[in-house]
Amino acid sequence: MKYMGQTEYDHDGASPRQGILLCNLGTPDAPRPAELRRYLKEFLSDPRVVEIPRLLWWMILNLIILRIRPRRSAKLYQSVWTEAGSPLMLYSQEQVKAVKQRLAEKYGDIPVVLGMRYGNPSMASAIKQLTDQNVRDIIVLPLYPQYAGATTGSTFDAIAKTFTQLRWVPELQFINGYHKSEGYIQALCTTIKRHIDEHGQPDKLVFSYHGTPERYLKNGDPYHCFCHQTTRLVREKMGLEENQVMTTFQSRFGREPWLQPYTDETLEQLPEDGVKHVAVICPGFSSDCLETIEEINMEARESFIESGGEHFHYIPCLNDDPAHIDALVSILEKRLALSH
Repeated sequence: MKYMGQTEYDHDGASPRQGILLCNLGTPDAPRPAELRRYLKEFLSDPRVVEIPRLLWWMILNLIILRIRPRRSAKLYQSVWTEAGSPLMLYSQEQVKAVKQRLAEKYGDIPVVLGMRYGNPSMASAIKQLTDQNVRDIIVLPLYPQYAGATTGSTFDAIAKTFTQLRWVPELQFINGYHKSEGYIQALCTTIKRHIDEHGQPDKLVFSYHGTPERYLKNGDPYHCFCHQTTRLVREKMGLEENQVMTTFQSRFGREPWLQPYTDETLEQLPEDGVKHVAVICPGFSSDCLETIEEINMEARESFIESGGEHFHYIPCLNDDPAHIDALVSILEKRLALSH
């Protein structure tokens, strides 16, 4: 049926479908200052990310940060960029492909698309990609295992904003975290065990999660507790003692206190405490990215060695490891309609 030259819609024809939207944080389109400026402006303008009065933050962001940080950040991104693009984008695309293939083997063709909270492909374009395939029931899985308002909560905000622009709003199933999912915990244990078998048992296994301001925790954000719960579940499943592991937080920004202990300060102190061999894993990141490759495997490694450490090992993120894909598919299967 068509009205006034508009697109033709068949509301009674093809059966509505279920589809899956996998979401991640995002990445600049290129490791150049102009692209970084656009990306950082969108990211740092999110009130979920920076909870500072809007007018004051607008002045700080536009008059100071966006004049200085894009050039500095571009150099960091250049250090991890590949010929095929950013690691986060590449691994996210591989995850989408693997999840779609695994589901197709069991249930037939189910649309699976990627949406980024900031940058491209945008959440709006991802949702349009699904609705264009007659998807009327969208299962959203943000690839942040531990819920935080600044990540998972912000993803929901973006989806809700997109829905306000739609004439026909689809059904929505929103998965707000999987930090204690059996498959996810098993995938972490598998990759850690594989590393230990190859490189030996470290003096200390450091679980480094992205930090948030302490104020967010005090205001009710459960992220800090979920990170510690993930560490404990992995430790218990692997049969490790409490003194063999520790939880730290990285990537702090600004002057106010963030979740502690800080990863960088911890790795500088450990050699003085007699810890000479460490392995660091970042369970809060589903894909390797700037914060894991450059901040941990480059900067943190250098700091640890310069402080007297002898052996530093970075355990890569789960990325598109088959055990990770198994975990994601298991989480999604609980939301799929029985008709599949």
